[in-house]
Amino acid sequence: MSGKNDKGGREAEFAPAAGRTNMDEEDKIKAGILFCPADPKLKAIKLKTHNLNLEYNKTREDESEKRAEILSQMLGAFGEGGFIQGPIAFHYGIHTKIGKNFFGNFNLTIQDDAEVTIGDNCDFGPNVTIVTPVHPMVASERRALLTADGKEKRLCYAKPVHIGSRCWLCASVTVCPGVTIGDNCVIGAGSVVTRDIPANSFAAGVPCRVVREITEADSMKHKPEILADNQVIGDKK
Repeated sequence: MSGKNDKGGREAEFAPAAGRTNMDEEDKIKAGILFCPADPKLKAIKLKTHNLNLEYNKTREDESEKRAEILSQMLGAFGEGGFIQGPIAFHYGIHTKIGKNFFGNFNLTIQDDAEVTIGDNCDFGPNVTIVTPVHPMVASERRALLTADGKEKRLCYAKPVHIGSRCWLCASVTVCPGVTIGDNCVIGAGSVVTRDIPANSFAAGVPCRVVREITEADSMKHKPEILADNQVIGDKK
C-alpha cells in the first residue's frame, strides 16, 4: 500500500463520523462513543432512579407489591418470580433488563450507563457489582475533553454487559464493562471479570479466568453425604 493511500486510511479512521454531532447522549451511549454524563436528560433519568433506589431500600422485605411497583418504574424489564433482597443501587435503571426468577442478595449494584441484560433463573450473591462506564486513562482527559462544539466537558463512554441464563455469581463478584458471561456459569466469590466467559464454565480469580467446564460430574447426586434424603429432579428410578 502506498504512503498516500495509507495516510488517507488513517485520516478516514480518525475523522468524525457524519452526523455524530447531532446525536443525543443516549444515542452516543448506544454507539459506544464518548458522551456527557452531566447532560440534563441523563441527569434527570439518574435522579429519578437514585430516588427510587432510596424508596426501595426503605421497604420491608415482605412489602412485595410496593417493591414490585418501584422496580417497574425503575428498570427496563424485570421478569416474573424475581426477588431482590436490597439494598440496591441502580444508576440509570432503564438500561437494565432482568429475566425471570432472578434472585439478588444484599447490596446489588448495577452501574448501567450502557445496557445490562441478565437472563432467566440467575442467582447473585451479596455485594455483586456490574459496571459499564469507562473513563479516559489520561488524567487530564478525565478532567475534560473538547466537544465538537468547542466546549470543555467531562466525558466517558460505556460498554454493555450481558449475562446469560442460569448463572450464579457468588459473593462480591465484579463484572467489568463489555463482558459477556454465557449460560450456566458459576463465577467464584471475589472474582473480577474482565473478559468474556463461555457457557457452562466455572471461573474465578482476579482477573477471573475459566477454571474448568461444569459437567454432569458436578451433580449433587455424586455427593450423597450432602444430598442426604433429597433427590435430584428427574433422577427418580
